[in-house]
Amino acid sequence: MNDDNNFDLPELSSEDQPEANTPVVAGEAMMDEEEKSAADLAPVFDVPVNISAVLGKAHIDVNSLLKLTSGSVVELDRKIGEAIDIYVNNRLVARGEVVVVEDRLGVTMTEIIKDGDSA
Repeated sequence: MNDDNNFDLPELSSEDQPEANTPVVAGEAMMDEEEKSAADLAPVFDVPVNISAVLGKAHIDVNSLLKLTSGSVVELDRKIGEAIDIYVNNRLVARGEVVVVEDRLGVTMTEIIKDGDSA
């Protein structure tokens, strides 16, 4: 009998038994063995995220900022062709290049940044 409230859990050896008062999560032992797919992320597909593509940065004082007009040029700290940084929720996740898609600008990712690899 296997209804919605029953789980098939693997048998644990005496070495794998949790200590007293240690919570056990159903299916936790099998979590590493199961393959994951994009469908497993379905519950978070509708979560909004903030994505920023940073072309470069510049530091200017307020006086210079107030003098900017249409057509003013602000020099950035990046060179032409240099990779841009892509942030998701203010966290650096990738580097990429600016591309033109039809008549709009876009970004293509060329490198995924892993944790602690943002140097």
